[in-house]
Amino acid sequence: MIRDTLIEKLQNTQHLVILTGAGVSAESGIATFRDALTGLWGNYDAESLASEFGFLADPALVWGWYEWRRSRVLRAKPNSAHHTIAQLAKQLPKLTLITQNVDDLHERAGSSNVLHLHGSLHQPRCLICEEPYTFPDEAFPGNAIDQKSRIKPPRCHLCDGPIRPGVVWFGERLPAKTWQQAQEACHHCDLMMVIGTSGVVWPVAQLPYLADQEGISIVQINPVITSLNAIATYNLHGKAGEILPQLYAAAFDKA
Repeated sequence: MIRDTLIEKLQNTQHLVILTGAGVSAESGIATFRDALTGLWGNYDAESLASEFGFLADPALVWGWYEWRRSRVLRAKPNSAHHTIAQLAKQLPKLTLITQNVDDLHERAGSSNVLHLHGSLHQPRCLICEEPYTFPDEAFPGNAIDQKSRIKPPRCHLCDGPIRPGVVWFGERLPAKTWQQAQEACHHCDLMMVIGTSGVVWPVAQLPYLADQEGISIVQINPVITSLNAIATYNLHGKAGEILPQLYAAAFDKA
């Protein structure tokens, strides 16, 4: 049940921060990072597929895994949670969207200026000089990328270095500017929603606590109990794709 006090807070908020995690993308059929370690990939530990060391040891294996994941994302569609968040941005004076997800479903649903704390599958770069790489339009021209794919990564047009996935690997820092923007937003918002994240992956898990320290109300939307239940002002248990549209309708839809 959505409490009247939450509806009123949402109607009156001047700056809403939303933090989304893997649970939101999972509702579109996108496997979480750990769940993607199945089939062929189940023979490898996570760090061999998500570290600079692993990439240098076997570039075709690592690039193939990320291209398999990206191909699945390209076939997925934004769900009602993604669309409702984009609607909220149009309804409120200010909305800062922070995500742990490396897909582009928020953008395809209409959100802009998304803070991708863990990078993006769609923004690879050179391992050596960090020059951005743009995928060709025919990246997947009818040929399905499957779990047996070993794909040699492209080369940088500037220095001929190997192109690496644009995600944050084990042992790497979060993108500094994006992380700073996320922290500042959590300090200065007046309402925060934490959606589909377990709240255990640091340092991102710190963000709700920054808002809590400022006395900011926190709304958690998750089908399971997490460590954030203890600090959340409102705990809405269920799927984001069901709860967010209900909350939006209660706050903004006219009778």
